[in-house]
Amino acid sequence: MAGWTRRVFAGAAALALIAFAPAAAQAQIRIGAVLSVTGPASFLGDPSKKTLEIYVEQINAAGGVNGQRLQLIVYDDGGDANQARTFATRLIEDDKIVAMVGGSTTGTTMAMIPLFEEARIPFISLAGAIQIIDPVRSYVFKTPHTDRMACEKIFEDLKRRNLTTVAMISGTDGFGASMHEQCLAVAPRYGITVGHVERYGPRDSDMTPQLTNIRNKAGVQAVVNAGFGQGPAIVTRNYRQLQVPHPLYQSHGVASKQFIDLAGDAANGVRLPASALLVASVLPDSDPQKQVVLNYARTFEQKTGQPVSTFGGHAYDGLMILVDSIKRAGSIDPRKIRDAIEGTRGFMGTAGVVNMSPTDHMGLDLTAFRMLEIRNRDWTIVPAGGS
Repeated sequence: MAGWTRRVFAGAAALALIAFAPAAAQAQIRIGAVLSVTGPASFLGDPSKKTLEIYVEQINAAGGVNGQRLQLIVYDDGGDANQARTFATRLIEDDKIVAMVGGSTTGTTMAMIPLFEEARIPFISLAGAIQIIDPVRSYVFKTPHTDRMACEKIFEDLKRRNLTTVAMISGTDGFGASMHEQCLAVAPRYGITVGHVERYGPRDSDMTPQLTNIRNKAGVQAVVNAGFGQGPAIVTRNYRQLQVPHPLYQSHGVASKQFIDLAGDAANGVRLPASALLVASVLPDSDPQKQVVLNYARTFEQKTGQPVSTFGGHAYDGLMILVDSIKRAGSIDPRKIRDAIEGTRGFMGTAGVVNMSPTDHMGLDLTAFRMLEIRNRDWTIVPAGGS
């Protein structure tokens, strides 16, 4: 970033990346981010880091927030929950941040939550599981749609296709385990029966045995994969190799071009719920979200040379909600910022319209999700009511 220098701290399992403003223009509002920039969840953390850097630079170039510059302090936890907790402690005790936008995975987020709650510093998570904001915690918020919402959106689509019996194959990581339980819980409300269950670990490189069991299970009409990272790409490739004859659904945890690249042609035909960001250019001009997602997509791609992903969009939403809240609070007191975040209404982000409240620290409803299908290695929108 222009005019900023970097210090690199080597840790046992992670790299800490910290951005400092020059002494002559020292930032006055310190915000933190603990992200999985490297490691198995780098597809989540890397676009988030790039997004935060791009927009902090833009905000400062435009005069900052309430006349004060932002100072962004980023640590890379490498996807390790213990490292995340260590860096969260550093942000709170040494860096004296006023708020945090970060937490790439459910596991790292859950490890950091008690620290921010105890310190009474707002924490806007970028991870997916509903357990982050349910039950509601005073200082914890999140920007992505929840795993429960993903289940509901998938089951809506299954119901439209008259498919009522599914098999689930789920990762054993924090997100996969949480989404698995959420799908089981909401399935009866949609008239869906989960007729078979399989699991896979984060280091598994072949899911053929589990998928063979699913293929041979009588009565199964569709398959839902609850997971993120490389696991769903392996599931998708094995699925096509075995010629499983049922529709395959993935979660919003794979909503990036990287999933398509990893899965290859096997990804064609896969459906998943995701934000409008992935299909920004093909949204109708009448769509109220189009300009927001189109502007973010263009900015990210021009600045980085990389395809946009929903995970960078979560960071954009978190940062902009935070900046708007600081402006409305007229203060950098963490407690006043917290109150302003909770009072966010009508914020149009890449994930949808956000309306938070004391009982809802995410603020999205199911209309914020789009059902997408991958065709010719690209995203397409499944028409409302389409089969």
